[in-house]
Amino acid sequence: MSEQKRIQPLFQLDGKIALVTGASKGIGEAMARGLAEFGAKVVVSSRKQDAVDAVAEAFRADGLEATGIAANMGNIEEIHALVDKTVKAYGGLDIIINNAAANPVFGPIQNTEERAFDKIIDVNLKGPFELCKKAYPILKERGGGSIINISSIGGLKPERGIGIYSVSKAAINSLTQAMAQDWGADNIRVNAICPGLIKTKFSEALWNDEAILQRFLKKIPLRRAGIADDIAGLAVYLASDAAAYCTGGIYRVDGGYAAA
Repeated sequence: MSEQKRIQPLFQLDGKIALVTGASKGIGEAMARGLAEFGAKVVVSSRKQDAVDAVAEAFRADGLEATGIAANMGNIEEIHALVDKTVKAYGGLDIIINNAAANPVFGPIQNTEERAFDKIIDVNLKGPFELCKKAYPILKERGGGSIINISSIGGLKPERGIGIYSVSKAAINSLTQAMAQDWGADNIRVNAICPGLIKTKFSEALWNDEAILQRFLKKIPLRRAGIADDIAGLAVYLASDAAAYCTGGIYRVDGGYAAA
């Protein structure tokens, strides 16, 4: 029996260049660190330069390769510049994780004003589309790549209180599969991760309210809220060659919530 390792090397990301948006904290930071720990050179992006610089500096202190580039995912010019700056910094691009998201309202959908609606759609849907479209020829020229869109279980079934956010995530699921269909021949894999209740600053309105938290926990078979690292492992897998035959997938990480 051969002692040569066959599966473990597939998870390695040495030589790969990754761009993670919304990576200054929470799920984005955890995924960016996971990619870096497996050998990728990672561009950490978010709206504020000081925030991404702090994360990149912390990564480098741990011997990881990272740089911070600020960009507002609601601004097309900044999105396109982010791709250009990534290529300038590291010479290419292989992995994209669209994690940045906005949800400025919490409550019934009739309370969502037009400005808030537009912001949710611009950041959660249009931004990832424009980033991927800009990056497409780069990924194609490099022989393929992996795009991971961070969605939500709300994209599978709308959650009360975050109705329009849920709508935007349903759209990103559909966009994921549309891109997977169109770009598969170029060896560009596109998948989506749908987190459930994860304890981050972004979702604080859900888990910091005891009544809402208990309502969730009663429906979660694992009987706990998730943490950011619960998402990072799947992201590393989907970014790596271990997932070479996975595209168009919509993956739940929700403690069993949607199956209950």
